Parts: sequence; C-alpha cells; structure tokens
Amino acid sequence: MAPSVAQIPEAEAATIIVPAKQTSSETKPKVRRIIDEEGGKTTASYPNYLPVWDHGEKYPPLEPFAHVDHGKDADPTFKDLLIEGSKVTKLTPSTGSEVTGVQLSKLTQAGKDQLALLVAQRKVVAFRDQDFADLSIQEALDFGGYFGRHHIHPTSGSPEGYPEIHLVHRNGSNSEFEGFLANRNSSVAWHSDVTYEQQPPGTTFLYILDTPEVGGDTAFVNQVEAYNRLSPALKERLHGLKALHSGIEQAEFSKGRNGVVRREPVTNEHPLIRTHPATGEKALFVNGGFTRSIVGLKKEESEALLGFLLAHIARGIDYQARVRWAPKTVVVWDNRVTAHSAIVDWATGERRHLARITPQAERPYETPYVPEAEPAKAQ
Repeated sequence: MAPSVAQIPEAEAATIIVPAKQTSSETKPKVRRIIDEEGGKTTASYPNYLPVWDHGEKYPPLEPFAHVDHGKDADPTFKDLLIEGSKVTKLTPSTGSEVTGVQLSKLTQAGKDQLALLVAQRKVVAFRDQDFADLSIQEALDFGGYFGRHHIHPTSGSPEGYPEIHLVHRNGSNSEFEGFLANRNSSVAWHSDVTYEQQPPGTTFLYILDTPEVGGDTAFVNQVEAYNRLSPALKERLHGLKALHSGIEQAEFSKGRNGVVRREPVTNEHPLIRTHPATGEKALFVNGGFTRSIVGLKKEESEALLGFLLAHIARGIDYQARVRWAPKTVVVWDNRVTAHSAIVDWATGERRHLARITPQAERPYETPYVPEAEPAKAQ
C-alpha cells in the first residue's frame, strides 16, 4: 500500500490512453507467475487475479494529461449515490465511513460524481457486499477509468494482461516480509501511493479477493485534519515550501530482489501543503514512503522538519481510521488527502489478496495561505 487544476471537456476525458508497453525481442523475457509457484493449482478464490511479473514489460515515461475532478460539481445531497435503503455509518467523527445498500458497479454518472465528492469529504469509505471482484477485470477497469488515467505501477505484480491492476498478495510464509521486519518493531509503514509521479493518484479503489478471518486490516490517516492541527505560525511557514518525492528507492529495492522495473524511476517536487479541487481543503502532502527532503532547506533542517511532520501524522490516533476487511468489500479513498498502512498482524498462513485500481489526478497545487482570524479579546 501516493504521490492549478487543468480541465478538459467530458468527452475528451473519456478517451484517456494508457501508454503502450515496449517489449524487447532480443531474449525471451523472464516471467514469474504465482500460480506456477503454487504448482499450477491454487486455493485462491480468484486465480485470474494472481500476480504475474513480466520482465519484458517496459513502458515509456508518463506524459502529463488534463484531469477532470468529478467531485467538483457533484450534487452534495448524494441523491444518486446514497439511494433509498442505503446506510452510512461513520468510522470516526472526522475520518472514514462505511456504506451498505449501494452497488458501486450500478452507479450512474451522477452517482460516480457524488462518490468522488463523498470520498473527498470522508477521506476513506468502505462499501460492503459489492460485486466488484466478480466483474471481469476489464469491467472493473472501465469503472475505475472514469476517475482518471490508469496508473501502471512500475514494480508490482498484476493479473496477466492487465498491468493497470496493482496487486497486494501474501500467502503462507513470506520471507520478504520477514526480512522487512527483521530490524523493525512494527509493520506500520504510512504512505500515500506513488506520490513520486508528477500527477499522483486521486480517487483510489481497493477490493478484497481473499482475506484472513482476523487480521490484515488497513489503517488510514486524515492529512487534512493533520494540517488543521498545526499552529497558525507553522501553517504559514509551510506554505510555499516543496518536498522531493522519489521512486528511485522503490525501483532499486525491486532490482535487488530480481524484480521488475517497468518504467525508469522518477522524482518530482510537490508542495508541502496541497489543496483539494473539490472541497478546497488544505492537506499535508508528505509521507514516509516517498518523501525524501524539503527543497531549499539544509540537510539537518529538512530532516528535523520532515521528521516532525511524519511523526505528527503517524501519532494522530484521533484523526485515523481502521478498516476491517470482509468478503466483497471495496474500499475507496482519496490518495491526495490521506496516507495509509497495511497492518500485517496475522501468522496463520491465510492468503491476503487484494486488487487496486489507481486513477491518476491533477498535479498537486496549493492555494495561498489565509491567516486565521484571532479570537476576540474580552473588553
């Protein structure tokens, strides 16, 4: 489990093109398939979603595109989304909701627009009893593509023939995870997805395929509320600063495991404080996964300030929410204003298998800082 708004007409937005892969014909590329490693037979509920890593898949650099935020002009009454019979339960007062009685795959265009707005407002929303996993992969992608251009992850496994799907998969013992924990006390790793891209993801979809009976939850933190908790003086200082986000370390980690690197890694500078186009809210836009330094500050200054901000996000238990996975659950979050972490707390050997659809959004931008009004003094 990151990372000024351009607008284009609706008709043009529907024809977003994913870059074609480039393959080398010099030698037959190595292909790793989980189903082969499981002896050709698998207990996976959705074997068509088992990860494949094709070393022959190579993609050109991502080109900028004009993004339309569908939540910007959505009906705030949510009448096409929260239909009769639906139920909304807040996970916490500030962050996260759970919805039943709504079938995402059946939403109208207006319902999808309202979905984008609801998720922007609540930051993360879990939809129960969904048919997403039972759709064809292409149908799921067609749904997600409404919210932006599909991102193809540079190093993750994907279903064969569908590189736009990012897969999270762990089954049985996992030496990679054990190695990750060897020098750590916790599996928590707060991050927003692929924020090193020039246009990181926005409205993001993650749906469950197999899950342990207990454990494997995902935690989310509200970066808008994290910003709101800062003092006015610090908010004012942070505005105008940028941070460096890097995908180089992720690519090098994959290479070190003889994994794939589909696209050459990039770095990008993004504002420390970004503005959401639909809500106008300001949010901290730093994360421990990909933010490396604050531009223009000396090393010690950058490390101290960035360290404070990341610790502030991580310990904000009163603006975090924990989503428990259950069969047929789809979790939708706004990657622009949240960070998240998987909670790897089960040791039963059960499979945890999820698929992510990751539409890219606008290039991060900030609006000017407006000083907060001072409280009236007693006379």
